[in-house]
Amino acid sequence: MPADSNIKVVKRGATPSPRFELAAATPHVPIPNPPAAYIWPYGKIDMWGNDVNGDCCTAEEAFAKACNPEVFINDSVVIAWAKANGILNGASLVGVLQLMQKAGFEQDGFKWDDGNYSSVNWTNPAVLCSAIYHGPVKIGVAAGQLETTCGNHGFGNSGWVAAGYKQDNGEDHCVCLCGYGTMNWLAQQLKATIPAGMDGTKPGYALFTWSSVGIIDQPSMLAITHEAWLRSPTSVIIAG
Repeated sequence: MPADSNIKVVKRGATPSPRFELAAATPHVPIPNPPAAYIWPYGKIDMWGNDVNGDCCTAEEAFAKACNPEVFINDSVVIAWAKANGILNGASLVGVLQLMQKAGFEQDGFKWDDGNYSSVNWTNPAVLCSAIYHGPVKIGVAAGQLETTCGNHGFGNSGWVAAGYKQDNGEDHCVCLCGYGTMNWLAQQLKATIPAGMDGTKPGYALFTWSSVGIIDQPSMLAITHEAWLRSPTSVIIAG
């Protein structure tokens, strides 16, 4: 989706998931030897209301459905679902996962629910890459530096590169990790340009937020991430 010059401000809306939910969650067990690099194909993407509402946790769900099995959920459906569940302007990640398991997006005669969820140790590269290979990973981040990066690139424009972030513990936004590999490999997939002087052989991740997919280097991801979740499967599709 190309940048919209009318989009000058975007919203966040995530609250940290309760610690007891994190402690009680089943952790993702990595598979041995996942591919060295992988990115989920995705179709049409959107803001899904996150430029005017604090529905980032719900918008991320719509993006995950665009990756697997590549269905575009209309923004009106996404916004109405968040409003009906009382989470149009604020939600925890695990709260949305639970709601999506019970009754997900309804469109074109189908209901798109979530599968069971497990926690992901995002600080362990092998575990995180295994999880992303299984499905798009929902993460909670502190978004101040990320918003600056995306804003400088033009909200809605994919191909931005996030690097050099400092530690930020103020979790307030939900985004999605949908790929991993070297910075150079990810740049090739997203038709992005690695800034001069950056070591493109270092690991990074493809990240969705605000109607765009860009690249974040590993140290920056670690600096802003505070929880991570995998849906298995990403979508449970129910007819009727």
